[in-house]
Amino acid sequence: MSRGLAAILAKSPSDTVILSSLRTPICRSYKGGLKDAYPEELLAVVLKATREAVPELDAAVVDDVGVGVVLSELGGSKAARMALNHAGYPTSTSLFTANRACASSLQSIALVAAQIGAGMVDAGIGAGMESMTRNYGSKAIPVNVWPALKESDEKNVRDCVMPMGLTAENVAARYGVGRAVQDQVAAESHVRAARARDRGWFDEEIVPVRTRFQDVDKKQGTPVGEPREITVARDDGIRDGVTVEALGRLKPAFKEDGTSTAGNSSQISDGAAATLLMRRSTATELGLGHRVMGKFVAAATAGCDPDEMGVGPAVVIPRLLRRLGLEKEDVDRWEINEAFASQTVYCLRELGLMEAWERGRVNPDGGAIALGHPLGATGARMTSTLMHGLKREGGRVGVVSMCVGTGMGMAGVFVRE
Repeated sequence: MSRGLAAILAKSPSDTVILSSLRTPICRSYKGGLKDAYPEELLAVVLKATREAVPELDAAVVDDVGVGVVLSELGGSKAARMALNHAGYPTSTSLFTANRACASSLQSIALVAAQIGAGMVDAGIGAGMESMTRNYGSKAIPVNVWPALKESDEKNVRDCVMPMGLTAENVAARYGVGRAVQDQVAAESHVRAARARDRGWFDEEIVPVRTRFQDVDKKQGTPVGEPREITVARDDGIRDGVTVEALGRLKPAFKEDGTSTAGNSSQISDGAAATLLMRRSTATELGLGHRVMGKFVAAATAGCDPDEMGVGPAVVIPRLLRRLGLEKEDVDRWEINEAFASQTVYCLRELGLMEAWERGRVNPDGGAIALGHPLGATGARMTSTLMHGLKREGGRVGVVSMCVGTGMGMAGVFVRE
């Protein structure tokens, strides 16, 4: 056992422990079961479920809530604060929102953990919400930008608004990631996610959502009938029976001679997730020691060139492991976001994790290609899948990581108990 592994496995009263980690189903934007739900509606569902998951907990103990959201409605933190109050938390519980693009909710978890570590709060929730149905488009790629930036002579300034699909093509072209291996990774993502769904492996982490659904005429795009009430309990982006051959017939989506397609890129999605964090000594004092799932250890961020933002995990993961004195072999399970198959393959190769992926230690229950990528909620969704997966498999150490638009990577280390 390495010195770093021994250190992170040791228990201390000052640890930031996890008592609950839940998510809504992740559904396809515009078509899926949550297309007519508001992002704050989904947030309220997981915040209420978080309270119910630890029934002995007085909601007033939760000092602060951080919510990752990228395409924010109503301005700033208003919608999230409304959802918090609606979910039954007292007004003494404060709230903030965070936007680090695809890593927003992992950033929220890390910020709440940092507050606990600094003694600012005793307990908090790191969460995320996103409705890409409602807010994708111009809010994702700003057009009304200060002209001095759009016309800058500095390439890395202009590239911050480069469409993500083109950054994926850059990674594929520069680092020799061919179409065939991208389609292989994409097909396997669906196979693994379908297996996890069918075996009930997602059941403990998913909170069903009761919401509205408006049928739409597929040809005309107009509403059909009246909205009806539905309960959404499963992810709906997973495609059964996907094959490499079928994916190979899809046309490039972002560049005429490119390799990224709708089939080997992450799906735009709707969803929310939340993780309840607390100082271990506080959990002990409140008689909640039996609720501890594990702990948050540390997180790190790192920058990279905006026009190949997908390499972020390959940059940040080694940095975080070095800081903690960990080796790759110390990690039992990896959740690396599948923004695009090209950058996923590059990161696996660069990190020396291709064999680990083949053996099912990386994204063993599928990733964003199959499950979807609701930007602000993805980090917390991955944390939930990681913690429940480690429990099921008997693993101890897990890593969550993702690339981040404008050229960054973020990673977090977690331990199951």
